[in-house]
Amino acid sequence: MVTLPLELQLILLPCILFALTVHEYAHAKVAYLLGDNTAYYQNRMNLNPLNHLDPIGFFVLYFVGFGWAKPVPVNMANLSNPRKDMMLVALAGPASNIVLAVGGALIYNSVFISDQFVQGLYFFIYINVLLAMFNMIPIAPLDGSRILPLFIRDPRTLYQIEYYGPRILLGLIFIQLITNIPIIWSIIGFPVELILSLLIG
Repeated sequence: MVTLPLELQLILLPCILFALTVHEYAHAKVAYLLGDNTAYYQNRMNLNPLNHLDPIGFFVLYFVGFGWAKPVPVNMANLSNPRKDMMLVALAGPASNIVLAVGGALIYNSVFISDQFVQGLYFFIYINVLLAMFNMIPIAPLDGSRILPLFIRDPRTLYQIEYYGPRILLGLIFIQLITNIPIIWSIIGFPVELILSLLIG
């Protein structure tokens, strides 16, 4: 993304900020609806990018193509069904990005759209699909790791995934940076391209 012309980067950066902000807001909103107001009291239930932005995650997304925002705090003790509710909270983020991508695709495919908006809309759709699929990787702290309790019941195994997940994720990103081997893209590339083809052909 960093190699794009300046005028395209000026379109791309707001798309990244908006996609990350809505993603985290969706986590906070669903947690609030399910009974936990932790994110609300920490000023995370809004669409102010400054409240959600993680500088490292943002720059990794900009330079590498995969990144994250500041995790939304959730107190599981406030949830009536912690196991199920945490999955719903986790899925809310990727789901919000898919909704944004679908909305962007409806405009993209409109016969009334001006050509000058096509490139910007494509970036908007692409970033949202990419962010949704990246976060569905079942490695902590990504949202996909919250679905693992459906398949893994052993608390020790889940703890190890939670503990070592961030190290594994950063290791994969670091290896990709120094070797230029698209490790993460090899995991999510097919679903990203499939969804894009369904949305915009």
